Amino acid sequence: MKLSSTLILVFLAINLMAQFPIGSRTLSFSDPSRSNRNVTAEVYYPATSAGANTTLAAGEFPVLAFGHGFVMSVSAYDLVWQGIVPQGYIMILPTTEGAITPNHGNFGRDLAFLISKMRDENLNASSPFFGKIAATSAVLGHSMGGGSAFLAAEYDTTITAIATLAAANTNPPSIAAATNVAIPALVFAGVNDCVTPPAQHQIPMYDSLASNCKTYISIDGASHCQFANSNFFCSTGEATCQPAATISRTVQLNTVFTYLLPWLDYQLKADTAAGNTFQTLLLGSSGISYEQNCSLTTVSGMEELSSNAFSLLLQQNADFAILKSSNNDEFSIMLTDLSGRTLQRSDITGSFEYNLDLTNLNKGFYFLSVQVKGKTESVFKIVR
Repeated sequence: MKLSSTLILVFLAINLMAQFPIGSRTLSFSDPSRSNRNVTAEVYYPATSAGANTTLAAGEFPVLAFGHGFVMSVSAYDLVWQGIVPQGYIMILPTTEGAITPNHGNFGRDLAFLISKMRDENLNASSPFFGKIAATSAVLGHSMGGGSAFLAAEYDTTITAIATLAAANTNPPSIAAATNVAIPALVFAGVNDCVTPPAQHQIPMYDSLASNCKTYISIDGASHCQFANSNFFCSTGEATCQPAATISRTVQLNTVFTYLLPWLDYQLKADTAAGNTFQTLLLGSSGISYEQNCSLTTVSGMEELSSNAFSLLLQQNADFAILKSSNNDEFSIMLTDLSGRTLQRSDITGSFEYNLDLTNLNKGFYFLSVQVKGKTESVFKIVR
């Protein structure tokens, strides 16, 4: 199949560009805010050499906290961290809530807590992670862990981004938590997922997200369990429902990496070329369908972008933006930060030329959104 060959080539190219061997450690932290709850985790990181307890590579790396599925061990996600960590990311996977009666609320708090603790490790001179943790972070997860990632993002609004694989609605409901999650989001779903059907799980989560920049990717023929390694417990549950997967696990995971890696590089490393790559892959995609309320394409030079209702001129270093319209419509122009906080807003009726001064903004990412008659027309990501 042409899609399989293309994606396998993409994944091989990604691995050929891998920068780092993978080191690993087992960590344990105590959370005083929850009666000294013991939160254990496996962490995988860019290293000078592969193996347990090896030295971290030079540099600072974003932290990704990844939540496992129902009664699934973290070893079920070996293929996931092996595909991500060599690209310059630290992945930490909590080993908590693996029993038959998990507490989703605690699991979500564990994910958020581990990101916070890794930030603390960055400041701890006796820690092997001292000076190695970047300021950006993301929460990820599969199935129960994906739903719990929404809870984590609601609990800790300092998390930079969220990405989920076949996320399951949790208790408390992740669908409700999504209404309070305004950070950039990437939601993966499988068309043939009979365990957490997208119509009841991932689609309501995506629709509920308050994010100004969210993308939903539905993979044709993908099943629930093939977002992870082959796993007895997941496969047993999946065997009781239909339809089955019509693509292989390799193709399914390669599809995830094809989109997830450039998305992470854009959101967590401010890699504008990666954003352009992600957007190009979406526009030329086969084997998936997608929804999106923003574009990760970065404006360069004095390029002018146009829509049916207005045009935008953005200076390369994002000192100012000029929006113009000759339409007699109702416009709302909003500038927000990554947390969704509105920094500037103007409501205009009729034709206009609007100058937006950005010189007082700190370095970072911002969203410039334009609504026409109450409906979002376009969202642009500005890099300062």
